[in-house]
Amino acid sequence: MGQQLRVFVAGHRGMVGSAIVRQLRKESDVLVLTASRDELDLLSQSALDAWFKNNKVDQVYLAAAKVGGIHANNAYPAEFIYENLMVESNVIHTSHKNNIQKLLFLGSSCIYPKLAKQPMSEDALLTGPLESTNEPYAIAKIAGIKLCESYNRQYGRDYRSVMPTNLYGPNDNFHPENSHVIPALLRRFHNAMLQNAEQVVAWGTGSPMREFLHVDDMAAASVHVMNLDNAIYEANTKPMLSHINVGTGIDCTIKELTETVARVIGFEGEIVWDTTKPDGTPRKLMDVTRLESLGWRASIDLENGLKDAYKWFLANQNSFRG
Repeated sequence: MGQQLRVFVAGHRGMVGSAIVRQLRKESDVLVLTASRDELDLLSQSALDAWFKNNKVDQVYLAAAKVGGIHANNAYPAEFIYENLMVESNVIHTSHKNNIQKLLFLGSSCIYPKLAKQPMSEDALLTGPLESTNEPYAIAKIAGIKLCESYNRQYGRDYRSVMPTNLYGPNDNFHPENSHVIPALLRRFHNAMLQNAEQVVAWGTGSPMREFLHVDDMAAASVHVMNLDNAIYEANTKPMLSHINVGTGIDCTIKELTETVARVIGFEGEIVWDTTKPDGTPRKLMDVTRLESLGWRASIDLENGLKDAYKWFLANQNSFRG
């Protein structure tokens, strides 16, 4: 057997990072390297440099990020832009210093303008104002893309970027106040079942359309993009427009999502829509033409993905706070 590829997954305890670790551990020729915050401070370039040298890293998946909902983004914009800029700058620059040729940076669909044409294609980047509530986070993610492109152009590195749509699945955040829509709905309907409630209240009209991708599909897509032959990757991207959208290319209304969650959990009561609550952006859908041309499509449909997420919730609910 040949020598194992030593692959560092930064952010391995997060939803995406943990899924990438699960995906990579299926490969016998890969040794997955991880480090907790206590073991490695990604905000320290010197600590990162020493860790890379000691662990002889061959490849990097950069899934580490400071993340949060609308409230956190509004309350702590300085922390969001500073920490994300520092982490990606340190990891990308230290990878270059240690002659690591391949790196994958994970971004977010929030890089696109608030009023971007639907579905959002890669070339919508930098064509209009961002959503104000998470602009600092989005700016940091855009900077990460441009860091990768700049090291590629100047030093011939092979640093790639993927931009996921809305993700859900194992290791999601199920906090009652700070979670995103799918974990919030799963928990709400679960509690309704425990309380024998006759109805569940959902926010808005249910008309906005959203796209959802199971995190295991995201991990599979990430490994697929990382392992693409360089000639194929370069033929389907551009030096200064190199990022790749990752999604299903299919969306549904929030009403359809809510009804699917109710069905998965077994709630048969009434769903009441509180139309005094805001709907948000009418539609957010990723154009995944580029990814499909590179030979990858999502394989986990929404209902089966929700069943998997709920199974994980049931097994881990005692560890949640709130």
